[in-house]
Amino acid sequence: MIRRAALLGLAALLLIAGAGPAQAAGYRYWSFWERDGGHWTYATQGPSTARPEDGAVQGFRFAVSEDSGDAARPRGTAGFASICGATPAREGSKRVALVLDFGTAADAPSGEAPPGPRTACARVSPDATTADVLAAVAGPLRYDSGALLCAIAGYPRTGCGEQVADGGKKSPAATGAPAEGTAGDEGGPSAGLLAGLGVVVLLGGAAVWQARRRGNA
Repeated sequence: MIRRAALLGLAALLLIAGAGPAQAAGYRYWSFWERDGGHWTYATQGPSTARPEDGAVQGFRFAVSEDSGDAARPRGTAGFASICGATPAREGSKRVALVLDFGTAADAPSGEAPPGPRTACARVSPDATTADVLAAVAGPLRYDSGALLCAIAGYPRTGCGEQVADGGKKSPAATGAPAEGTAGDEGGPSAGLLAGLGVVVLLGGAAVWQARRRGNA
């Protein structure tokens, strides 16, 4: 009976050991956003196909993100008037306001430091794409062989959408998510750990019940 109880306890401990949260993985890249009034929305097209209208505000944010739902938005509240107010309208061209957020040190590739955020007003031809807008005011740009935007204004120097293990590299403050041990989770045990402890209680109770049953037989 003692041997059986010990085996049950060992199984419970193994369950606890494997009950920790899985390590998520993110990707370090430039995300593309469009300003709708006072809100940023994730762009549904890539820079090479999107064709903004005169008066548009578009943004780019460099960060480590798991997907579009997790992506960090450009910071700042600058609108078209404050960015392009000094650039008068001109026939045969359009004006597009850009917000460029190079991210935080936590999201930067090893050995690099992000430049400060900046804005720019591009005057381009009416049929220009967002890629054309970037080339006009935020070069040098860098793309990979699959036309993925890798660098804006030369940042970062290397890398392009590489996978990054979520082991403290991603900055919680950059996405608005609570940091571990802060008010977001109050530093409490994970759901996996609680489930493992529940298994220990159940297995231990079963072992005690069986021992009493055999003792009374």
